Amino acid sequence: MTTVVTGASGLLGSALVSSLRDDGHEVRRLVRREPAAPDERFWDPAGGVLDPAALEGADTVVHLAGAGIGDRRWSDAYKRELVESRVSGTRTLAEALARADGGPRVLLSSSAIGFYGDTGDRAVDESAPPGKGFLADLVRAWEDATVPAAEAGLRVARMRTGVVLSGRGGALARMLPIFKMGAGAVLGNGRQYVSWISLPDWVEAVRFLLSREDLSGPVNLTAPEPVTNADYTAALAKALKRPVMPVPAPRLALRLALGEFADEALLAGQRVLPRRLLDAGHRFAHPAIGDALAAVL
Repeated sequence: MTTVVTGASGLLGSALVSSLRDDGHEVRRLVRREPAAPDERFWDPAGGVLDPAALEGADTVVHLAGAGIGDRRWSDAYKRELVESRVSGTRTLAEALARADGGPRVLLSSSAIGFYGDTGDRAVDESAPPGKGFLADLVRAWEDATVPAAEAGLRVARMRTGVVLSGRGGALARMLPIFKMGAGAVLGNGRQYVSWISLPDWVEAVRFLLSREDLSGPVNLTAPEPVTNADYTAALAKALKRPVMPVPAPRLALRLALGEFADEALLAGQRVLPRRLLDAGHRFAHPAIGDALAAVL
């Protein structure tokens, strides 16, 4: 199999590329600079530039590129960048796929569980309607940008990914220094749900999707056992053999420090279940938070 990957240098992309290549598959990477290796092809996602010839002869595409949700405070300018990097890039790719002669027939496009908004303690699966807020609106527009590929007859799966656990990057890696100092704390009241997935399980879920011709549309990439922030904090402290601060991080302080991101990404809860993966027979190596943290740390 030949797979084209965008965002191949990121945490998720690099893990997926390594896994595919270890099993003998060919990977073609789309890059936003002058190609420097035989497996690289140029594209300009914001400018709408992607030569369909870069896709020809490939079987599948995994689209992961986009600015990081938690990389900066959500100023108006950065919110525009988040939208631009996801919506414009996805549309550029989808339109090129629709025009490609002899190109891939499968597109797995990155998405996020932010689609569901704050679900409180209510469990939701792929049948749930969209929520409210900037993230929900962003994800909806992001997913809609895949329509040209679907209308051209490609199988399009929208991978609604939760918090990916890895000691090498992402949200967990940013938290590790704080917890290692014994300064880890529950966020707010701690009752908000965290829907997570270990990095190895995320890679295997993507590969499962690549192989299943019957799976299209939204697919939640989360572990089957979401936990509250209080339970997540306790599990991480236990894995690192460190105490948890007795006083929670106040909601007001988080809002002052992080702005809108705190309200939508840290203090809001999302109890999301991977119903379609489970119904299709996929099995998780790390369904429980303790086992997942032990594996990735």
